[in-house]
Amino acid sequence: MKTNEFYYELPEHLIAQHPLEKRDQSRLLTLNAKDRTIEHYHFSDIRHLLKPGDGLVINNSRVIPARLIGRKRYTNGRAEFLLLKQTQLNQWEVLAKPAKRIKTGTEVIFGKNDLRAVVREEKDEGLRIIEFMTDRPVLEVLEELGEMPLPPYIHEHLEDRERYQTVYSRHKGSAAAPTAGLHFTKELLEEIENMGVSIIPVTLHVGLGTFRPVQAEDVEAHEMHEEYYEISQESADAMNRIKTSGGRIVAVGTTTCRTLESAMCSGGSSIEEGSDWTRLFITPGYQFRWVDVLITNFHLPESTLLMLVSAFAGKDFVMESYRQAVDASYRFFSFGDAMWIER
Repeated sequence: MKTNEFYYELPEHLIAQHPLEKRDQSRLLTLNAKDRTIEHYHFSDIRHLLKPGDGLVINNSRVIPARLIGRKRYTNGRAEFLLLKQTQLNQWEVLAKPAKRIKTGTEVIFGKNDLRAVVREEKDEGLRIIEFMTDRPVLEVLEELGEMPLPPYIHEHLEDRERYQTVYSRHKGSAAAPTAGLHFTKELLEEIENMGVSIIPVTLHVGLGTFRPVQAEDVEAHEMHEEYYEISQESADAMNRIKTSGGRIVAVGTTTCRTLESAMCSGGSSIEEGSDWTRLFITPGYQFRWVDVLITNFHLPESTLLMLVSAFAGKDFVMESYRQAVDASYRFFSFGDAMWIER
């Protein structure tokens, strides 16, 4: 399968540059993969699509201010790091820019000498292992010096950092937001729960595996970077009860979907409590074991996320739905509109 089979034309003005004033007033394109129907709603209408006995599974990871911009100690040249994952106490794997000029031993200063980091290891594709020289917790320092890692296609300044967080974010560790969840308000979630829908948290810290572009000509040649996930005993028990009783598992976002499908890859018939690292790359032909409904945003052309959605509902049907969304002027990507997809 070729990567260019997942390309579509998108006018630049349809790339959402800011969140809507109210989260749940975004539009919602619904797809039914069985009868190949497409309908148009608003996100707040999702309460009419959910049913009592369903399980709404959310990714409660919280985005950290993972973008650090500093200067090299001896040359004063610019150095930028996007923190991806912690490897040891003060060591992190980062995406470095400009990578060719950031070598092992490079020392970088952030702020007014508030924080220093030394490059300990060079890896492929611009990745580096850096060590922070600080006695304070790195996540605490990031709150003061770091910037929210907004995608490069967003050019407007985000005034309120919380608009790049879900209202249910809890556990710090993501380098990008699980954006399908940005549409939920606390009030909408409360209404959904009062309907008899279980709201079930899992955690996947979004890293390079989610948003790294596919550069290989053949889809199969792309390698996913690993991302960490956790499923609690309480969440596992809740999902197993729902499946046993005939309810649907509704995954909020591709990250939640990958978490659940990764937990099922052992070949069992139920979800178990635990934590692990996943490199699961879902492409057309994949047999879904756990997720019945997927809530997701619109994704970049030729991205692993678009490939996952195409695997869930069928590539031709998904690509046709994207064409219709473009024609109907839906807002795309992180701050854009959403999809409800039933299999």
